[in-house]
Amino acid sequence: MSATDVSDVKVENFGCRLNALEGDSVQALAQAAGLRNTTIINGCAVTGEAMRQARQAARKAKRANPEGQVIVTGCAAQTDAEQFIAMPEVDRVIGNEEKLRANTYQANSYQKAPDPKVMNAVSDIMSLETATPLPPTPQTGRSRAFVQVQTGCDHRCTFCIIPFGRGNSRSVPIPEVVARCQLLVEQGHKEIVLTGVDVTSYGPDIGEAGLGALVRAILAQVPELPRLRLSSIDAVEIDANLLDMVIAEPRLMPHLHLSLQAGDNMILKRMKRRHTREEAIAFCAKLKQARPDIAFGADLIAGFPTETDAMFENSIKLVEQCELTWLHVFPYSPRPDTPAARMPQLDGPTIKARAAALRQAGDTQRQRWLDAQTGQTLSVLVEKQGDTKSEGRSGNFARVLLPPIYQPGELVSLRVSGNDGLMLSGDVL
Repeated sequence: MSATDVSDVKVENFGCRLNALEGDSVQALAQAAGLRNTTIINGCAVTGEAMRQARQAARKAKRANPEGQVIVTGCAAQTDAEQFIAMPEVDRVIGNEEKLRANTYQANSYQKAPDPKVMNAVSDIMSLETATPLPPTPQTGRSRAFVQVQTGCDHRCTFCIIPFGRGNSRSVPIPEVVARCQLLVEQGHKEIVLTGVDVTSYGPDIGEAGLGALVRAILAQVPELPRLRLSSIDAVEIDANLLDMVIAEPRLMPHLHLSLQAGDNMILKRMKRRHTREEAIAFCAKLKQARPDIAFGADLIAGFPTETDAMFENSIKLVEQCELTWLHVFPYSPRPDTPAARMPQLDGPTIKARAAALRQAGDTQRQRWLDAQTGQTLSVLVEKQGDTKSEGRSGNFARVLLPPIYQPGELVSLRVSGNDGLMLSGDVL
């Protein structure tokens, strides 16, 4: 969870990077409209726990400031508006599309209504055909800047509620993305991350050839940008153009976060994923051979319905077989109205134990990878500065410890001499 609090408007963001990025725009729009004494909960719906956190945040905000306004938005509001409308602590509920419209926040009109909730606004997001570009809000305080290139998802994985929170896949035209990247570079950012709900589905809805065409355009038209990074991707959707650049383009960072979800073919089939474990292993091996410095992250779900011990063991093995360094492990949580919620469920303790086992496998693989970095020279983007140390990220997404003289936004070269299990360290060249 992240939060921003400016001039009496507080935005609390939950969930993905895209939600956090949109939270910056929500902050700016609400501020410009003159909202005061307002807390906006920008909630996530990916798990039952995420929904609980959104409800908890709304109650906490009202307890802390009974006279203040509480607004709930994000995927939490989009997928279950009625739940939040029914909460006495919540004054207004707005959808994912409405939260990015300036007129949503105009004049505090809903605060003057006898029943504030008459101003609730949650549209049918599945009817949208175009992406709403985010306002060019300065990303102060972020060394890595984020650019939304796409939203929504056309796939229907059996465990996932997010398409109903974000709608179908919709892409931002290449000229708009390039212009946003140029602006961010002019503002001093040395790394840009392309983000969205299903980034590798970029392009077909607006007649573009795919994500590779967008990446190539950015690198060609913004030559001053030293580092370009991709957020979570679906390997099965990577086009040949993009694959070539991942292998050969030094300005495209050697780090991919893969939406794998499981390592067993039967579970992948029941999830309605579009790849096999063999394809995942082959993809990672191909890239590792072509670009040895590349590192992989992955999303994995523990305890999916019907998962046996043997099936789960295939997910454990996948961590080493794909050399997955940075894991996001999600204990399975049934989401209402999804096919997986109607499948035979595993018990809570089993799910919890499997999530812990996956995290341990990830920790082991991360330590192996960190140890292998000794002697390597890495480019590091400084992200934090403290009294005794600075911290940064390498191109392959490792956290790096630096002397405190380096400031956020600087790029430095470091020869790795060791690690503490979490962060690399060494000598700045």
